[in-house]
Amino acid sequence: MKANPISWLMALLACLSFAAIVPAAETGKPLIVGMELAYPPFEMTDPKGNPSGVSVDLATDLAKSLGRPVLIQNTAFDGLIPALKTGKVDLVISSMTATAEREKSIDFSDPYLSTGLCLLLKKDSTAQGIADLDKAGVKVAVKKETTGHLYASSRLKHAEILVLDKESAAVLEVTQGKADAFIYDQMSTYQNWQRNKATTRAVLEPFQRESWAVGIRKGNDELKGKVNGFIKAYREKGGFDRLGDRYLKEMKAEFKRLGYAFFL
Repeated sequence: MKANPISWLMALLACLSFAAIVPAAETGKPLIVGMELAYPPFEMTDPKGNPSGVSVDLATDLAKSLGRPVLIQNTAFDGLIPALKTGKVDLVISSMTATAEREKSIDFSDPYLSTGLCLLLKKDSTAQGIADLDKAGVKVAVKKETTGHLYASSRLKHAEILVLDKESAAVLEVTQGKADAFIYDQMSTYQNWQRNKATTRAVLEPFQRESWAVGIRKGNDELKGKVNGFIKAYREKGGFDRLGDRYLKEMKAEFKRLGYAFFL
């Protein structure tokens, strides 16, 4: 007796640990894209619990260009590179900075976004930049396995580094005055400052410039070439501009007012 296809599909989805298939094409093997759905508006879920955001739309359009449906695999950020290396996902699109250290174990596409590390400070902090934080008695919060974590671990010799699993936990440390600063990307620093103006201030000029790129398993040069071709064509056709207008319109206007280059 053949298995009921509906029952089989439900069993498959139950095993995927919050994976979701977003239609992109009618035929072809699914393109499995790893991302941590905890970084709005880039990687998040909508009110119905479905994957949403800039990276989800980007992954969907990329898969469509390859003639494949896309499957979004929700994975903790520090598990994304292991998942890519072991073949559990085909690509990583999760606001990941291309660094020399990460390039030792995976490849990256051409950059698709420019940003940088900035500071969210507690309101009464007198710090004007990262150099002012490298002192005994200063506590600096970072999110585990991010470039902020890597920077603090290698560059800050005197400050106490608080390594936390979630962005929200690091922000809370600053808003409650338990940490002097949180090192994170420019966009998120701006958003967290806007939400917590009574208890924080922001230094938005990046002290380290960075680029986000698509993570690709080493040796998969064919797919890397296709991803790079897609990024080039997508930019030329205004795809990144449309994503910025769709998800980041107010911030885009505010960055222009403040004199900062927008990142997409």
